[in-house]
Amino acid sequence: MSTEGAPVAQWPIISADDHLIEPPDLFDGRIPEALVDRSPRIVEDAHGTQAWEYEGARYPNIGLNAVVGRPRDEWSMEPARFDEMRRGCWDIDARIQDMDAGGVWASLCFPSLIAGFAGTVFARSQDPELGLACVRAWNDWHLDVWAGTHPGRIIPLQLGWLPDPLIAARDVERNAGRGFKAVSFVEQPVNVGLPSLHTDHWDPFLAACEETDTVVCLHTASGSWTAATSPGAPLELYTTLFPVNALAAAADWLWARVPLRFPRLRIVLAEGGIGWVPMLLDRLDWVMDHSATGGDGVWTGELTPSEALRRNFWFCTIDDPSTLAARHRVGVDHILVECDYPHADSSWPHTASLLADRFATVGVSDGEAAAMTHRNAAALFDHPLPPKDWPCSTS
Repeated sequence: MSTEGAPVAQWPIISADDHLIEPPDLFDGRIPEALVDRSPRIVEDAHGTQAWEYEGARYPNIGLNAVVGRPRDEWSMEPARFDEMRRGCWDIDARIQDMDAGGVWASLCFPSLIAGFAGTVFARSQDPELGLACVRAWNDWHLDVWAGTHPGRIIPLQLGWLPDPLIAARDVERNAGRGFKAVSFVEQPVNVGLPSLHTDHWDPFLAACEETDTVVCLHTASGSWTAATSPGAPLELYTTLFPVNALAAAADWLWARVPLRFPRLRIVLAEGGIGWVPMLLDRLDWVMDHSATGGDGVWTGELTPSEALRRNFWFCTIDDPSTLAARHRVGVDHILVECDYPHADSSWPHTASLLADRFATVGVSDGEAAAMTHRNAAALFDHPLPPKDWPCSTS
C-alpha cells in the first residue's frame, strides 16, 4: 500500500488499536544482570530467518503482522525480517512519520508475538522471575522509547503481570504515577488457564485500574481463543470471526458483574468492531425480561446489563459501514476508531478518506465525527489534542 496521495485528515485521528514490532534492542539494559543471559533475543538461522528466542522457543514476526506499505501480492504468513518490514513497524521516528502521513495524531500500540497481545508469553515463563522482569522491561521501553521519544503522540500502554493480581495491582499503581494510561489484559482469563472473572481473584488488579483511572484494554485474540473450530479452515475464517471475540468477552465481563463491582472501571474492546453491539444490547434486554432467573444476586441494582455495557465499555471500529447508521444505539460517545497499523487489516494510510466516505454516506454530523475520530479517545485516555500547528490539524 503506497502512502502517495494519502489525504490530510479532515479530523485528527486518535487510533485506539495499533501494534508495534518489538525492536531487537528492546531488552538491552533493562533486564537484571543475573537474568540477562536468558532474556529474549533475536536469532537468525541458516536461511536468514529472524525470530525472537525465549526459553527455548522461537517467535517469528509473521508476515501479515507487518505488511503496511508493501504490495498486496507480497503479503504472506512467512516470517519477515526487520529489513523486509516498513521501518515504522519497529522504529518510533519512522512510525511518527507514517502517522503524520495518515493523519493520525496519536496511537495506542499493542505488543507483538514475543509478548503476546496481553503479555501471555511472559506469563507462561518457566521462570516467573524472568517473566516478570521481561514484562517490566517491556513497560520501561514502551514508556521511555516508544511513548517518550515523541511526547503526546503515543498513548502509554503497559502489560500486566497475569500470574499474580496483587503484583499486577502494585505495578498498575506505580505505572499510573509514571504516566501509563492503559493496560492490556486478556479477554477471558480462563482461556489461558487463569482463574475466571466470575471469582474475586482479579479484584485487586481491577480495583487498582479503577482507582488510578487506568483503562483496561481487551484485544481480540489476546486470550488464545477463537470461535473457529473447524479443522482445515482457512485463515480467513479466523479473521472473519474476530468480532465474536469481543462479543463473548463483553458478555463474560458483564455477567461476571465487573461493572457492578467496579462502576468507574473503563474497558476497551480492541479490533472487535461495533457491528455486534446493538445485537448484544437487544439480547441482554431480552434475557433480563424473559430467561434471567434473578437468583443468587446474578444481577442486582438499578443499572441493567445493557446500560452497563453502554456505560463501562468502549468499542473500536476500523470499518463498520452498516452499523454506523445505528451509532446512537451503540453510543456515539463510546465509539473509537482504529487503524490497526501495521497489520493486514489496517486502513493506513487511507484511514482519513475511508472515514470521511463512511461518515458522509450515513449522515454523521461534524460533531459526531470529531467525537469518534479523536475526542472520545482523548477524554478516555486523558490524552492531549493536537496543537494548531500540527500539519494535519484542523482545530
